Amino acid sequence: MAVRVGLPPLAGGVVVRRRRGVALTARLDADRHAVRLLNELHRRYGPGPLHLRLAGRDLVLPLSVEDAQRVLDETPEPFTPAGRLKRGALGHFQPHGVLVSAGQEREERRAFNEDVLETGRHLHHLAPQFVRTVREEAGRLLTGPAPLDWDAFAATWWRIVRRVVLGDSARDDTALTDRLARLRGFGNWASLVPPRATARPRARFERELRAHLDRAEPGSLAEALDRTPAKPGVDPAGQVPHWLFAFDAAGVAAARTLALLATHPAQEQQVRNELAVPDLARPQVLPYTRACVMESVRLWPTTPFLLRESTRRTRWGEGTLPGGTTFLVYAPYFHRDGSAPYGDRFVPEIWLDGTAHTGPEFVPFSAGPGVCPGEDLVLLVTSTLVAALLEGHDVRLHGPVRLRSGGPVPYTVNHFALRFSAAARP
Repeated sequence: MAVRVGLPPLAGGVVVRRRRGVALTARLDADRHAVRLLNELHRRYGPGPLHLRLAGRDLVLPLSVEDAQRVLDETPEPFTPAGRLKRGALGHFQPHGVLVSAGQEREERRAFNEDVLETGRHLHHLAPQFVRTVREEAGRLLTGPAPLDWDAFAATWWRIVRRVVLGDSARDDTALTDRLARLRGFGNWASLVPPRATARPRARFERELRAHLDRAEPGSLAEALDRTPAKPGVDPAGQVPHWLFAFDAAGVAAARTLALLATHPAQEQQVRNELAVPDLARPQVLPYTRACVMESVRLWPTTPFLLRESTRRTRWGEGTLPGGTTFLVYAPYFHRDGSAPYGDRFVPEIWLDGTAHTGPEFVPFSAGPGVCPGEDLVLLVTSTLVAALLEGHDVRLHGPVRLRSGGPVPYTVNHFALRFSAAARP
């Protein structure tokens, strides 16, 4: 059971995606088999969480919405996000990030992140600059000579990210984000490579990152970071690697959203209807396009496992779980367990009519006190990019990835294999 549920995320890469691993899990539609197994165990043994012993460690997989909600709601105490597994993986590139922090230190870093990212606001105060950046880069992508495949899409996405986070002068600093990718690659082998083994390349990455941050370029998150007061233990620059890390997954979500819209004409038309506004260049919330991004992350969670670790002995049902127990909330199971009629279909409307908000089972950006503080900013950038690509072009999906309108979508999609054509609209 542990192999069938845990292997797809591990093979695909927990911290940085592996091309071969993602291709293999997509070919096997591995998440579908994992969800079916958990459904069968739920029917056989009831809704109580699965308690496993693996390599001498206690692991718990919640099978009921209520149990998953408890773990997420009671974060960070007694269920901390900064467990051993996460510290080992993320310590290679963000040793002072909020996800690997605890206690007062976590509270202060979390509050700082929320202040800079303006958590809870659909439109960041720098949204005008961000929207201009996205639309500029989207225009270059569709007029360039390269095919619209994943490599071209990802290169454009990272130019957007570097400009949004660090400023226009960082647009072409691929060396910086390549160094981050290599450090994240060590995170895939967290149990074998301790963070101290990567101290030297991490120090070089941090020096180069701080050189960008020290400019505090106007119109970037670096400027917002520079202007936000921070308590002594926060380490403002130490929070930025996680923003870059999170934007990587957001790029995957944007490409998958484009693939869904390119193969679902009715939903694509809804987006086009939303784009028929007098001045799309102005920053604005695009509710339907935003819902499409949310729906892509429901169908294909970019973070399949939400990890928590108990800080002490915990009462659970009629028993007690030891401190240090790892809790794995497996998002694909809760998003697509078959209990909802739309579970395997692309239905953005559920994010607009209240359906997706009636219960805690949908957690595309986590939930509870540990919810992603950059959710609104990520949705602004991704939905603006999708809108900009569709505004003046007919985009169609080609290649090995097969999606069809009205039918079930696969549980696993190889985003590395996405290929599009784009024709200018009259």
